[in-house]
Amino acid sequence: MARATLTISSKNYSSWSLRGWLLTRYAGLEVDEIRVAPDDIAARKELLLMSPSILVPCLRHEGATVWDTLAIGEYLNELRPEAGLLPADRVARAHCRSVCGEMHSGFGNLRSALPMNLKGDSPGFRIWDRAQADIDRVLEIWRDCLQQYGGPYLFGTQRGMADAMYAPVATRFKTYHVALDELCGGYAARMLAEPEMQAWRRAALEEPDDIEELDMEF
Repeated sequence: MARATLTISSKNYSSWSLRGWLLTRYAGLEVDEIRVAPDDIAARKELLLMSPSILVPCLRHEGATVWDTLAIGEYLNELRPEAGLLPADRVARAHCRSVCGEMHSGFGNLRSALPMNLKGDSPGFRIWDRAQADIDRVLEIWRDCLQQYGGPYLFGTQRGMADAMYAPVATRFKTYHVALDELCGGYAARMLAEPEMQAWRRAALEEPDDIEELDMEF
């Protein structure tokens, strides 16, 4: 039987690739990575937020082709329910789906003003008001989840879909030196220290290709 594959784009810039990749890791599904070059026209549009991409991430597994990140998470939850990508409790599960959906469809100002760039380091970065409003909302979600479910992850003791969806935001906060309170700062630091995140970061730093438009000051 053919191994599962996951099509991804730049590890330095593509937040959606990271989300899909983390979901497969959290589910314990071994995948072969297929890389779309950053200079591919469709991949470039996705990275520059010029169009929604149907290319990355894309999971292919036993006849199924799943290209939407939320759909990948739901598919993996059905495939490996023991991995706990979604909470067992019905109400908590609804809450988790809601915060994941909010990340999936929202926070456009945060995405455009603070693009994911693991090679970047921008102390003193000026954050405009609409992006700050998105940041404030992310932190509100983090505080609510961590306080309600007790941490150390958003929905308790086990990493899940919500953590994968918000992990790229933690990298943005580090790159642009966003001020965080103790609770949210601790969560961001915990996510960045995860072995999967460390492995992704090492691979990102080794990428030879830079996208000039994503290295500019906004």
